[in-house]
Amino acid sequence: MRAIGWVAAMAAMLAGGPAHAHEAGVEAEAKGKPRLLFVFAHPDDELFVAPVLARAARRGQPVTVIFVTSGDQGPGVSTMERGAALAAHRENEARCSMQALGNPDVTFLRLGDGTLGVNAHHPGSPAQKLSAALQPLIRTGNFELVFTWGPDGGYGHADHRMVSAVTTQLVQEMGEDRPAVMYPGIPKGTLPPVAEMQNWAQTDPELLQVPYDYSPDDLAASIRAADCHKSQFDDAARAGMIQLFDQTIWQGAVHFRIGLPELPPLIDDAPAAQPQATGAQQ
Repeated sequence: MRAIGWVAAMAAMLAGGPAHAHEAGVEAEAKGKPRLLFVFAHPDDELFVAPVLARAARRGQPVTVIFVTSGDQGPGVSTMERGAALAAHRENEARCSMQALGNPDVTFLRLGDGTLGVNAHHPGSPAQKLSAALQPLIRTGNFELVFTWGPDGGYGHADHRMVSAVTTQLVQEMGEDRPAVMYPGIPKGTLPPVAEMQNWAQTDPELLQVPYDYSPDDLAASIRAADCHKSQFDDAARAGMIQLFDQTIWQGAVHFRIGLPELPPLIDDAPAAQPQATGAQQ
């Protein structure tokens, strides 16, 4: 299993991060342009990490994006009816966003919006279908890093949480060549003073071990991506959200914590094993 320090170094190096990313073996792997996978619940989820997608594309890294649902139950600020037409419309918004962010490979799984957490353990449930559809994509994609929502789902959204759980579960079943799983987080104390975001989860900065810095061009690409989601956000929100994230949450870098592999931070200081029953060898 990969050591957590190695994963942090590799992830930071892929993003052009700290100097310690050039540890032995890491720089050599970077030259092969490792493959990155992003797994999102809905079109527009990508905006929370948009500068990372733009930077990866600019650096020529192979990127795949999976949208698990097409947002058929989320008309947002539009007057569209819920259903198939809305799903198709939001897929087109996602394609527009992906074009702005560098044209990664995109897959739509088209599972039901708002359904992923319903009876998740039942045969044939949306969660079971998600697992069946996602497993071959992860196992055959030869990805080095997989990005998805953390267990908080951002603000507790059940679809976000289920996408996080299923993606993490599938990776943890893999062998020693499993990719690392990365969760984006809001460093505690950086939440913007916006009423709609006060229920978003925050993360202790010490857990956010991998900052992915970005350039003005990456930020501009992210602004163009946000403008694609006209069904979800009004003019003011589309024009201002990326700058708001840049000035408060990101401050020059999108922050991630390592979901897998994960090792105890004090493994060398673990207490000595207790003597076993009488007769056991010491």
